[in-house]
Amino acid sequence: MLDFSNASLDTDSLPKYEEVSLTPLHRKYWNIVLINITIFLLIIGAGLTTLLILSTGARTYIYVIVSIYLVFAALLFFLYRLSIKKRGFALREKDIMYRNGIIASSTTIIPFSRIQHIALDEGLFSRMFGLGSLRIFTAGGASGSLHIPGIEIEQAKSIKELLMKQINDAG
Repeated sequence: MLDFSNASLDTDSLPKYEEVSLTPLHRKYWNIVLINITIFLLIIGAGLTTLLILSTGARTYIYVIVSIYLVFAALLFFLYRLSIKKRGFALREKDIMYRNGIIASSTTIIPFSRIQHIALDEGLFSRMFGLGSLRIFTAGGASGSLHIPGIEIEQAKSIKELLMKQINDAG
């Protein structure tokens, strides 16, 4: 009979993912977020304006509605700005890591061996600023997928090629 061993690991000796130096999203990504937030706020503003024009009862609350709208807009800009500063990614020897989150930080680490497909997306505004997004799909389905926005397009292409090479070498 074979000897079976299942020794405990010393968790203090394991590498700490928290100590990994992350590459921040490109600074131009904030411009894309600003454009998207502005479009969203313009649509909401147009709806509120229509409401105020068509509803005489709502006009009595114009200052309250406008104040709430302005506070909402300021909060939206602030939270997105803070969110972008907290995001980052790292390409390591055996995996790719992405961290995001303001209040609750989320770190996703995907080993190269789990990657099945990689997509490089360039939206209209992203293309204007020379940025792209990497979408990494794993065998785990939607829960295992990873989306990293705001990467300079040349860097995103290089990362995609490297990941594809890793997948092909492993397969």
